Amino acid sequence: MVRWAAFSCLLVPVVLVVYGTSYGGAAVATLGLAAVTAACRILLRHSEKTQRAAARVFAEDSPPTGHRGRHSRSGSGSHRGCHGPGGLSPHD
Repeated sequence: MVRWAAFSCLLVPVVLVVYGTSYGGAAVATLGLAAVTAACRILLRHSEKTQRAAARVFAEDSPPTGHRGRHSRSGSGSHRGCHGPGGLSPHD
């Protein structure tokens, strides 16, 4: 993405000069595009760094997935005791 921004920073002034803009105007446009490109690059790097840090914190805080223990069951209908989904069993 930064390569395309650098390419446009070089291409836009050439196009402006070809279509009749003064060299000074093209230079100002080049400086403006370079400033915007630099600001976007800084913001993008900051965003990526923040996202990596948040992912790292999330990975450290989340419980491990996979095997949950010998007697551990998940989901409904996997209960093995006397109590069913209807409340009390005849044994209670």
